[in-house]
Amino acid sequence: MYRHNISHILYPVACLIGLFIVYQAWFKPTYLSTPPPDQPNAVVENAQDAPPEPHHDGPPKLELKQTRLIDPSVVPETTHRELLETIRDEIEKGNVKTAETKLTDLPAAIADDKTTRPYVSVLWNNLGIQQEKDGGTAVSIKAFKKAASLNAKNPVVQLNLAHAYWELRDPAMTQDFLEQLVALAPNEPFPHLALANLFQERDQLGEAARHLDQATARAGQDPAVQSYLRTVTAKIRGTEKSEARLTSRDSEHFTVKFDGEADQATWSAVLEILEEAYREIGQKFGHFPSKTIVVVLHAKSTFQSATGSPMWADGLFDPVLGRIQVPAQDALADRAWLTRVLRHEFIHALLHDQLGPAGSAVPTWLNEGLAMELSGDRWSDLDQIMEEEFTPIPLPALEGAWGRFSGDAATVAYLEANSAVHYLIERFGMHRVQELLAHLKARQALSAAMQSQLSLSYEQFQSRWMDQLEEHGKKS
Repeated sequence: MYRHNISHILYPVACLIGLFIVYQAWFKPTYLSTPPPDQPNAVVENAQDAPPEPHHDGPPKLELKQTRLIDPSVVPETTHRELLETIRDEIEKGNVKTAETKLTDLPAAIADDKTTRPYVSVLWNNLGIQQEKDGGTAVSIKAFKKAASLNAKNPVVQLNLAHAYWELRDPAMTQDFLEQLVALAPNEPFPHLALANLFQERDQLGEAARHLDQATARAGQDPAVQSYLRTVTAKIRGTEKSEARLTSRDSEHFTVKFDGEADQATWSAVLEILEEAYREIGQKFGHFPSKTIVVVLHAKSTFQSATGSPMWADGLFDPVLGRIQVPAQDALADRAWLTRVLRHEFIHALLHDQLGPAGSAVPTWLNEGLAMELSGDRWSDLDQIMEEEFTPIPLPALEGAWGRFSGDAATVAYLEANSAVHYLIERFGMHRVQELLAHLKARQALSAAMQSQLSLSYEQFQSRWMDQLEEHGKKS
């Protein structure tokens, strides 16, 4: 069945979600609250050997077998020992505010002393881990930065800061920073994964693949991890090869790639549409992409085979490579169609840029609804179905991938996503929606984020929206 604008969901499910899923599933550290007291600067390892948990929308979610706490049991023998022990104990008890105040108020003589400085760095590091557990990465990054500034040579401290940068899409995660981290922690896969992501965003796919190979070599022997990384590496190398023959044209915020025989009018129109979407939607959404977005134009005859998308797909956003891909041959014959597709996929790219690794935490109904609502992409068949009898799908059932839905169910899913997000924006305003996204980015559960930002439970929101949906159906 022909169904446009949903391939960006099905394609990642079929071809793997993206590099940030690798990070979330296998490389993001987990933290223990009470490390065993072996030696002062040891990373606590082999926390658990539980079997992998099933993960239905992508690769299996495997638990890391290490943590990033540093054992603080051995306190330097100085006149300040008692104060440092007190701060350590406050951190281990979870009294983060008290501990942060005491660390902030430490006399410079203690923080700068060569004997106590490395230990103060450990305390800031462990405070950051406790803050991340309680409030998310945005709360903890200050502590990780402080820890790193006090000890630039501790690989655990620097890795924690790198993980925080990754989570927040912080521009401080530069190539120089990551290359220094590679030198400091040569056996860690994560710096290479982050470098691969950095080069991929620059469209330097050969360098990205090289660092993915390095990450694979350091990722242990788990066959699922190895298989996943090799699959993503092959995808990047294949894309590099297939795009080598393409011509590129740049605008201020986009790079358009197309077959050299494509007519100039098409790629000029694509850039014009996208730049207008950048200005209009970015302002409406309150966020502008931090990096150039690559758009690949395919011939209609090769679009499905080149992208792996289903026959009914009009376009997709590929989060693995950060590309918008559309079949653009003869696209100017229906510029309205081209505009709708590009604007829709641009919003998916915008959300991907804003949320980074946390993008997988955004429910599909919210992601799709925002793309439809902000792009002005009103499908005529949605109005038609409102006039018919249909069985609503509960919003919790629309949080995950939609690939399992039939064509009719997918149409209902889009109707509901569009309607729910329209109600959300109309009732609470775009500012509240942004706050909701910020809480999801910080890994807060959707129900908790709704309660804190909308003063409604998830169930209450769904009930009130459904009442409006039914009322609208009666008027139609």
